Amino acid sequence: MQLRDYQLNIATQANELLCTFKVAYLAMEVRTGKTISSMYAAKLYGAKRVLFVTKKKAIGSIKKDFEQMGQPFDIYVINYESLHKCENDFDLIILDEAHCLGQYPQPSQRVKELKRICVGKPIIYLSGTPSPEGYSQLFHQFWVSSFSPWLQFKKFYDWHKEYGIPAVKFLYNRQVNDYSKTKKEAILLDVEHLMISFTQQQAGFEAFVEEEIIMLPMSDKIAKSLKIIKRDKIINTKDGSVILADTKVKEMQKVHQICSGTVKCEDSKAIVFDMTKAEYIKEKFAGKKIAIFYKYVAEGTALIYHFNDRIILDPMAFNLAGNDAVFISQIQSGREGINLSSADCLIMYNIDFSAVSYWQARARMQTKDRVAPAKVYWLFTTGGIEEKIYEKVMNKKDYTLQYYRS
Repeated sequence: MQLRDYQLNIATQANELLCTFKVAYLAMEVRTGKTISSMYAAKLYGAKRVLFVTKKKAIGSIKKDFEQMGQPFDIYVINYESLHKCENDFDLIILDEAHCLGQYPQPSQRVKELKRICVGKPIIYLSGTPSPEGYSQLFHQFWVSSFSPWLQFKKFYDWHKEYGIPAVKFLYNRQVNDYSKTKKEAILLDVEHLMISFTQQQAGFEAFVEEEIIMLPMSDKIAKSLKIIKRDKIINTKDGSVILADTKVKEMQKVHQICSGTVKCEDSKAIVFDMTKAEYIKEKFAGKKIAIFYKYVAEGTALIYHFNDRIILDPMAFNLAGNDAVFISQIQSGREGINLSSADCLIMYNIDFSAVSYWQARARMQTKDRVAPAKVYWLFTTGGIEEKIYEKVMNKKDYTLQYYRS
């Protein structure tokens, strides 16, 4: 495999950081080649046995990249859910999509496992969105390292006393501490020497993401269901199932589901009662090779009903398939680490509340060699909740764009 000049330069810089600080964070925009850059950095560092931790759907493509590199060292590629199987017997550890370690104020189980595995080991972090929801997400990412710039802080609460701004928020009529407010400049000053940022523009990308919001009329079925669930907090279905919205959280979830024509009952039965979005996709994008991301399982059921014989679930097989193939995936499982570059366009059947989902999913078609614009279509129901969620996500854009400003 021939590395691009910028990948070689980044790998060289990462090796220098590893030699000096035992930490290198590759904050490279989505689809610019973080995987190859990190592997070559590991080679330059002289690692013989490398642990590469990633998302499950990305394992196949990462192994393929490693083979194309000529397998310069032994590598063990696993997903984050398999960390309990690992011991502390690696020369170097690469943490793909490192932002998934950013939960706070308590560390997640995967963070605790990594802290055990990473004792004394150099780490390469990879993410196009290091802190998509706020800078507090950086603490536990570095906490797993024995060489964290914040080693003096044993817990997030101690760190937040120094770098946080005291605040409270009301969560469904209950006052709780808000740990998302932070001293941005102080935090970035502490970590900027460990981070290598790189943009798609620097990489020479010609085709950038172009988003279009498509507003679909709200059907009578959706309107009626929304009215009942908001008014009565309960819907009794004809077959005896119950749809319950007895808390604010559940009401928001049910409203979100209903706006796209599905709903999950208390007995876990998922109902598809309106296929407006699926029908629109089938008609509007007829004959095109498309990728579709959906949020709720029942939305996938609606898509399978309409595109059954055209659906391909494996992204690598999809890229090799014909011009009428359809790839579908839930947003959370497919948003990171997969390549859908052969798609004519990407369609978001629904929207997730997460800023990570926004940044990562929308970039799945992009490659440096793509010439046609990477068109992303958002399907929203007029008068529904999707547009409001989109606005919330847009308000978080600066947390990611900050890393790529000159």
